Amino acid sequence: MKIAFQMDPIQSVDIKADSSFRLAEEAQARGHELFFYGPDKLAYDEGRILAHGQRFTVQRVQGEHVTLGPVEQVDLAEFDVVWLRQDPPFDMHYITSTHLLDRLRGKALVVNDPFWVRNYPEKLLVLDYPDLTPPTMIARDLETIKAFKARHGDIILKPLYGNGGAGVFRLDANDRNLTSLHELFTGFSREPLIVQKFLPDVWAGDKRVILVDGDAVGAINRVPAEGETRSNMHVGGRPEKVGLTERDLEICARIGPLLREKGQVFVGIDVIGDYLTEINVTSPTGIQELERFDQINVAGAIWEAIEAKL
Repeated sequence: MKIAFQMDPIQSVDIKADSSFRLAEEAQARGHELFFYGPDKLAYDEGRILAHGQRFTVQRVQGEHVTLGPVEQVDLAEFDVVWLRQDPPFDMHYITSTHLLDRLRGKALVVNDPFWVRNYPEKLLVLDYPDLTPPTMIARDLETIKAFKARHGDIILKPLYGNGGAGVFRLDANDRNLTSLHELFTGFSREPLIVQKFLPDVWAGDKRVILVDGDAVGAINRVPAEGETRSNMHVGGRPEKVGLTERDLEICARIGPLLREKGQVFVGIDVIGDYLTEINVTSPTGIQELERFDQINVAGAIWEAIEAKL
């Protein structure tokens, strides 16, 4: 197959952790042809969806992990699979790329399906499952957020469309910084904020469960660094081996059919204690850590699901 990766620069990825690199590595092992381009190089041109990029091969040698061919322009309709893999923020730039990739429907298989990536960003799809999630509010108005904090005392405040733990704050019952943080966020963004009741179980870890075409294949536990509330590996969270609990399987059974129906092949959900906090569809991570802990080929399972769809 001909596979295109729309992603952040492949030259700078961490080959021991990056899920896009692992997907490319597995595709190459299966004999597929690989092409890389950045989201800035995507274009609509008189009915065609074009990209400037480079064919590439990979090897597991950091710093020499990718060999890129000459820059060329391609018509993405001539590819079998296009991966939507750039990291958020989920801003208008990101949303526009999903609109353009949507125009490949019936020509190339775009993974994850861009229509539903656009309509199901990480922190919004969970709103369909209020019985699975901690108390949650999405709002921009300060007085509304203060009322939520008054009800729950200890809260997490974060940007609605952020990622990687950036801009995540815990405000406990004694904290006096809500107004200042609200001023900070609203000073540079028109977006609402998301507020959730703080879950003390986060000290035991924030579990990343990986689903392939709606089915759970395993999980890793991300434990916050000393003195940190955030467990994201981008900010020092420590990955640990962990199994799936009955509650994890219950959550996956609830959300899995919808993910499968909407073409969300590779999804990573976040579970703290008994609560679902995020459903990550834009550019989920965790493949390599799970493969190391559980000795399973998650990337292979993802490609098998894609090949079955084709």
